[in-house]
Amino acid sequence: MVNFKLLYNDKIKSGVNFRPIAYKCCCATLQSERYPYLSEASLALVSDEEIRGLNRQYRQIDSSTDVLSFLMGEPNFETEAMVLGDIIISFPTASRQAAKYGHSLERELAFLTVHGMLHLLGYDHKDKQEEGIMFAKQEQILQKTGIVRTV
Repeated sequence: MVNFKLLYNDKIKSGVNFRPIAYKCCCATLQSERYPYLSEASLALVSDEEIRGLNRQYRQIDSSTDVLSFLMGEPNFETEAMVLGDIIISFPTASRQAAKYGHSLERELAFLTVHGMLHLLGYDHKDKQEEGIMFAKQEQILQKTGIVRTV
């Protein structure tokens, strides 16, 4: 059993009841990685403009993207939980990608949530080998949640 708290902020009105899916994906990722600590993370759905500003400010890349992760890895002394960090998802980009790949918006948001959580747990995709490992883990986790591609 995973002991996890999700701080969720839907900064744009998405019309999607995503909080339970996000929670399920975060817990499944922690379970898959056998993460042993009480933990918390925050997740926000934002506009393309907002994620572009964050991407420019923190990565010096002046374009929007689908998901950004900001690792904290610090204890919250009030809750005694490990604060993993923040996951920021561009809702408009996720919507476009869902249409492009022919699957549901919920599935694309779940994919991006798992992707962000894996970044918070130390995974990256700077080269083909790392990318292969990370993307295989994403698909494995999504399979376990039952949130799979339906094309």
